[in-house]
Amino acid sequence: MKRSHPTVADIAAYDTIIDVRSPAEFAEDHIPGAINCPVLDDEERIRVGTMYKQVSPFEAKKVGAALVSRNIARHLEAQFLDRPRHWKPLIYCWRGGDRSGSMTTIFRAIGWQAGQLEGGYKAWRRHVIEQLETLPGRFRFHVVCGATGSAKTAILQAIGRLGEQVLDLEGLASHKGSVLGVLPGQPQPTQKWFETSLLQALSALDPGRPVYVEAESRKIGNLHVPEALIRQVRAGDCLNVEATLAARVDFLLRDYAYFFDLPDLLNRRLDALRTLIAGETLQRWQDYVSTADWPVLVRELLELHYDPLYRRSQDHNFTGLQHPETFATDDLSPDGIDRLAAAIVQARTAQMA
Repeated sequence: MKRSHPTVADIAAYDTIIDVRSPAEFAEDHIPGAINCPVLDDEERIRVGTMYKQVSPFEAKKVGAALVSRNIARHLEAQFLDRPRHWKPLIYCWRGGDRSGSMTTIFRAIGWQAGQLEGGYKAWRRHVIEQLETLPGRFRFHVVCGATGSAKTAILQAIGRLGEQVLDLEGLASHKGSVLGVLPGQPQPTQKWFETSLLQALSALDPGRPVYVEAESRKIGNLHVPEALIRQVRAGDCLNVEATLAARVDFLLRDYAYFFDLPDLLNRRLDALRTLIAGETLQRWQDYVSTADWPVLVRELLELHYDPLYRRSQDHNFTGLQHPETFATDDLSPDGIDRLAAAIVQARTAQMA
């Protein structure tokens, strides 16, 4: 009788998830929690693929089989010899074909209850896309809004510390959202891994409770927020933080302090605004960088660029901003942020009671 292969719905039934694709494929995206045991590394995969096209499939399969056999033996000796008889690994490759099939066959011959994922990584990817089209609609979002420098992410994190559900999109995207939002030394994930991480985060939330999220545009750095999620967030209740200009400048000087030690990087990021502002204004800002006039630079960035941009866009994207609940503050210190978060939670809890 033909053995049926496990599907994405069966993943939780397995002890270990083994991704046998190449390191480059794994780095782009993978099933959360999977370990990478490539049966062909990046160079070997290219070599076999080239031979398949330029010589013959038969010759390529001979070379590939030798490489795959050696690599499976190496992984077996290095990582799996101590696994007990009842161990159940789930093995997958790109389509659920030869690469995962080879390791599955050997592991079953040993006596382990190995499963080969039906459809491989491509089945997982279809699952992510399908879930991100429907899952966001199950949640009610409370959206923390406010002009640049209003400490929205910090407020969101403080709300999370109070026990509320939060979805930190900027944290998942490794980016602060604006043209200056790049995080030195923290590259953004790939689009596919961002979406996998989003699915993980959403799956951990309770649809019966509200979810706090920060107001975002469709793009966070180089990453696109899935359409169904951005649509549901923009239909949420808006909590508008109105912080004084002085408080916002003070907060940004702390939150972006790493730029003070990276003036060349800051100037490159400012240069990205060249098409949006006058050349003399850009030059003045870069002069502020060279003389370390940080408070003046931050204040002008807010007054001349970010605040006008926010005023033009605030009513267009979030329906809740037509009648927002407003929280005014002149204190965005850590203690002030905690107090603001507590006030927001208290107000929303009272309103929903």
